[in-house]
Amino acid sequence: MNPEEYEKLEQVERKHWFYAGKREIVRHWLSRVGALRPEAFLVDCGAGTGRFAAEMVPHCKVVAIDDHAESLAIARKNLGDDRVLEGSCLKLPLPDSTADIVTALDVIEHVEDDHRAVRVMTRVMKPGGVLVITVPAFQELWSDWDEALHHYRRYRRAGLERCLQGANMDIMHIAYINVLAFPAVFAIRKLRRMFPEPQGAARAEENIPPAWLNQFLQATFVGLACQSAVRFPFGVGLLAVAKKPALP
Repeated sequence: MNPEEYEKLEQVERKHWFYAGKREIVRHWLSRVGALRPEAFLVDCGAGTGRFAAEMVPHCKVVAIDDHAESLAIARKNLGDDRVLEGSCLKLPLPDSTADIVTALDVIEHVEDDHRAVRVMTRVMKPGGVLVITVPAFQELWSDWDEALHHYRRYRRAGLERCLQGANMDIMHIAYINVLAFPAVFAIRKLRRMFPEPQGAARAEENIPPAWLNQFLQATFVGLACQSAVRFPFGVGLLAVAKKPALP
């Protein structure tokens, strides 16, 4: 990301419905598949400001990994030096088979070779370890937001499944998330392409809505993403939970 994006992110991610909701969703699925234990070792790849990793400290052992100086400085402030390492999802500074959990929350879309990134993440996982990935969905939603964040792509379910299957991971759950926001996001981003905003103008993604609306959006985001009875055909994002096969 651009350096100024980290500053904006730190300001809004603690309370903004999308960022707070995404962290809540990931915690739900890690708990649901039985991965969260006090002795479990969680590696958060592309940890950004370290907010998710910091919230996981009460639940398990944690290390946050990133390769941007701005991100590392903020993450160390939030987590302490001993829980932050410099590296990337293409070059994880960890031995093979050391992590019980690996998370990559909106990370692999920043990498040109996303298949290699998933293989590297699985390398550091113990057999039976759990991987949770979130990515932005549908190339039709591409906008200046993706460009500012240096995305290479947005995903459909089949593309993310190929990444995981190429690394020989067993997919436990994969689904579109942020479903209710899809029509509004689609319309807004179409309008942006027709009527570009002035350079430097504030984006809706950078502003926290009024408290009542923020709470409603987070509740619906989390509620729909934490159920598995209905699989929606679209969403602004994708969530995948996969397991590294146990040794024979």
